[in-house]
Amino acid sequence: MAKKSLLAACLAATLTLTACGTGTKINSDGTAENLKWKSPTGTTFNKKKGTFPDLQSLSQVRHGMTKDQLYYLIGRPQYHDGWRPREWNYVFHFYTPGQGTDDVTTCQYKVVFDKDMFAQTFHWNPVEPIDAACPPQARQPEPQTQRYTLDADALFAFDKSSADQMLPQGRAQLDNLAAHLTRFDDLRAVRITGHTDRLGSVTYNQGLSERRAETVRQYLIEHGVPANVITAQGMGKSQQVVACEERMSRKELIACLQPNRRVEVEVEGSGQLN
Repeated sequence: MAKKSLLAACLAATLTLTACGTGTKINSDGTAENLKWKSPTGTTFNKKKGTFPDLQSLSQVRHGMTKDQLYYLIGRPQYHDGWRPREWNYVFHFYTPGQGTDDVTTCQYKVVFDKDMFAQTFHWNPVEPIDAACPPQARQPEPQTQRYTLDADALFAFDKSSADQMLPQGRAQLDNLAAHLTRFDDLRAVRITGHTDRLGSVTYNQGLSERRAETVRQYLIEHGVPANVITAQGMGKSQQVVACEERMSRKELIACLQPNRRVEVEVEGSGQLN
């Protein structure tokens, strides 16, 4: 008799659009008022421990889903919520290094269904810590600094610096670099520095290095890299990476000094250049 009375009470609650499980008032369109939450340690299944959901599956939950679709993505609800419940309740745990108890954050999750049993609204309740973000946001990788060196002799014709004087091999290098940069998850800064060899005056080499760096900057911007993160500068012949003997012929000397003629690209962000 007691079981029949309880079933009747639940049926009556359903007819008045109140969930039998927690006392949450649920409207016909699947919205809820005055959310009620069960004890996080009182789950019926999983030995009162909750589960660690698959984050990719959890991210695929959408309104309008059926109970079978939700069951496939995030498993069965972990409480007995009565006959044909209009809400499903879960206890989820997430690995969060440095947060929660033993690096674990715990949250309750509630799915609310409309009168036709399609999922419509979704609600979170932090358990541990009590002010936790639910679900926890994925940590962004720490930005790293990477360096990419472009051979100036491959980029430009001899003693040239403008885009229309760029060599086909140089364009290919920059196209490849731009494609990688536009795929970065978090691009913080791109610093372009032009360098020359030691032949010629300080003033001339300074100007040549600046013009080449600026041409590379403009090229990357035109190929999708955000202008606000790119800077360009020239260092002239102040930072040589190889030294060559004076007794060489001019042709040999120019070839020996080739590594000094370069454009360096320093990238700060989360991603890989290759």
